[in-house]
Amino acid sequence: MRQVRKEAWQEHYEGGRGFRPPGDAERALLAEHVPAPEGGRALDAGCGTGELAVALAGMGYQVDAVDFTEGALVRARAEHAAVPGVRWLRLDLEQCGLPGPAEGAEGGYDLVTLRLSVAFFRNRSSVLRALGALLREGGAIVVITPVVEHTPPERRHIALDENELSAIADGFEEALRFEADGLAVLVLRGAGGSFTAVEKGRPNPQAVAGAAAVVTDAAGRVLLGRSTKGMWELPGGRIEAGESAQAAAVRELAEETGLTARVEDAHVITVLHDDRLDMRRISPVVRITAWDGGLTLREPEKFVRWEWHPLHTLAALGAVFMPSAQSLNAVFPGVLPGLPPVHSYPCTSAVPPVPGEPAEAARLRERMADRVIRKGWAPSARVRAALRAVPRHRFVPEVPLSTAYHDDHAVVTVRGAPGTAVSSVSAAWLQADMAGRLRLEPGMNVLEVGSGGYDAELLAHIVGERGRVVTVDLDPYVVHRTRRLCAEAGSGRVTAVLGDGGLGAPSHVPAGGFDGIVITHTATDIAPAWREQLAEGGRLVVPLEIGGYTRSVTLVRRADTLYAEHWTYCGFVRDRGAAARTVPLVRLADGAVTVRWENGVPGRTGGLDEALRGPRHELATGLVVAGRFNFETLQIFAASTLAGFCRLTVPDGSALVAQRDAAAVVADGSLAYLTLVKLHDAPEPAGSRHAFHIHAYGPAGPELARRFAACVRTWDRDVRASGYPSMSVHPAGTPDDHLPPGDVLEKPASRLVFGWPGRDVRVTGPDAPSETVVAGQST
Repeated sequence: MRQVRKEAWQEHYEGGRGFRPPGDAERALLAEHVPAPEGGRALDAGCGTGELAVALAGMGYQVDAVDFTEGALVRARAEHAAVPGVRWLRLDLEQCGLPGPAEGAEGGYDLVTLRLSVAFFRNRSSVLRALGALLREGGAIVVITPVVEHTPPERRHIALDENELSAIADGFEEALRFEADGLAVLVLRGAGGSFTAVEKGRPNPQAVAGAAAVVTDAAGRVLLGRSTKGMWELPGGRIEAGESAQAAAVRELAEETGLTARVEDAHVITVLHDDRLDMRRISPVVRITAWDGGLTLREPEKFVRWEWHPLHTLAALGAVFMPSAQSLNAVFPGVLPGLPPVHSYPCTSAVPPVPGEPAEAARLRERMADRVIRKGWAPSARVRAALRAVPRHRFVPEVPLSTAYHDDHAVVTVRGAPGTAVSSVSAAWLQADMAGRLRLEPGMNVLEVGSGGYDAELLAHIVGERGRVVTVDLDPYVVHRTRRLCAEAGSGRVTAVLGDGGLGAPSHVPAGGFDGIVITHTATDIAPAWREQLAEGGRLVVPLEIGGYTRSVTLVRRADTLYAEHWTYCGFVRDRGAAARTVPLVRLADGAVTVRWENGVPGRTGGLDEALRGPRHELATGLVVAGRFNFETLQIFAASTLAGFCRLTVPDGSALVAQRDAAAVVADGSLAYLTLVKLHDAPEPAGSRHAFHIHAYGPAGPELARRFAACVRTWDRDVRASGYPSMSVHPAGTPDDHLPPGDVLEKPASRLVFGWPGRDVRVTGPDAPSETVVAGQST
């Protein structure tokens, strides 16, 4: 594990020294196993004075040659100035990250080479996995390195032994090994990799109780050792007689790695219990929050090396000792998915937050915040400050930094069967918008329904030290994950509660109610508890589903009524609580067409199968649109004003329905649906033209088409320019004469009244089954 200082490398190259150039045997292996494809790109990591980079260019690759020593690159540029196809880049792959688009990594590489350099990377496993993430499909990493058995003793620090060579191949789907002039040549493919939690033999009786020490560095990477048994392990070991788990973890850390810590900085997170053969295994998981010293290999008979690993790379690490894998998942839930169940007994002692993040995280967080702000989603100064301060990546430790800090993507954290997202960290722009709509002030109390950690900590940052956030979720794993990750990186002002969010948080309601409530799943109704637990004048931000279309609606409480203040187009995971419902649906035409009543009230489907076997009636609405066109209010207008409203879904290429997911109406054994017909395509979107048409089936099809077309024209004339309607939400059972004028949409717990322009009379029950269709005024 001997490391060479940057200054020593600079002196090495400035003194005219270098490394032996690639020989014929190496060149032949490269030509055979990694020939350059058309347009092939290669990254030579640790290029030195550039001999291999030049050879790769000669094979037909466009080469990015990277080294962290300026002296090496000065010589490379001078000695190979006439060689085309090579770019010389100064970059420290271990400290500063990998090449981004500006440095040439856009589109990835077909080949990554590390020649005579891999031995000098302290955290070589994580570097290799990060390099593997840059590979194009079918790409390869080639590692060329001296081996210990062919290297003089005084130079063995530049070579790898068999255990270290085996570790390099961990997590790759394919690893081929060759020899070339005394050097080992590894060709690695399938960098996605995986991990396997593995066991040793039967534990010795005195080793049944063993502490696992979880330690992270200033970049948030976790320490693991590659054992001589060919697996990765946390520091730790048996608990001696009379010794606490904390003391055992601290002692083992020092004995194995040379790092020192105080027992006061060692905290038992949980105690794990599983069975190994005929033994009961007890594993206290000890989180060490502060340490000192430098890594050394103190027990070479047990370990090959110690490395710091980014959390998101653990799932591609290869073999991980089972108790270590379970301990890592206990501290960072989700980083190693699919482990067998284990008994866990969480400890209640408070654990202080543990700082640490790479410089790249801060840079990406700033970029994410800048993009969200530039797009107008965070006008509030407090929301902007929260975006820049709260470390989003620490609440999604299983994904790379670039994924965590993408401003427009949600990160799924829990999936159900078959792969359906049931919990996620929403896109940053949407979280910023919803937080801003709450209009929070310092010292306020907030309820979040649907947990994850990051959004709650954003809110906690906004309300400040005197504020408080309660987050509730019905999934025990999600609550456990939220508590653990908030303990690792949070403010201490978030309380995660297990319960049905449809009931709010009845044991945590402050006097006067919550100042703001935010719902982070799609809601088909407004739960009475949300209104009741909201303070007068407080705001409820909820992704409300109307006819199957979801909008984040900001509602303000005035007595028992909620009034819409703002609408945002969005999408969320569905509710899983007691208020969750199954959408009524009917499959027609032998399953080729599915009718869904997303508003919850099924219509009559008699005669529809026969209608779909008949001719299709088509009617142009007269509305032609140019370019990218926003018709999100048309969806809500149709869903809230058309009786018999429903949705049709069909497979791609359906001969019956031209739209894969279409707004429709059903009545009198007939149906009509809305579709967008392309009239003119163009190289630029602004030049394209589309027209709204109605397709209909059945004896009443022409009349349904006429009325649906009238609805579209009414929207275009009266609504399109004005945006979303006014809307009020009233408790179920509110008498009709207590409702304002407008279109009424009935829900089990509430009555929604929409105030669309031009519709100033009360229209109740648009979704009640009916033999007639009520539409907007015709033109």
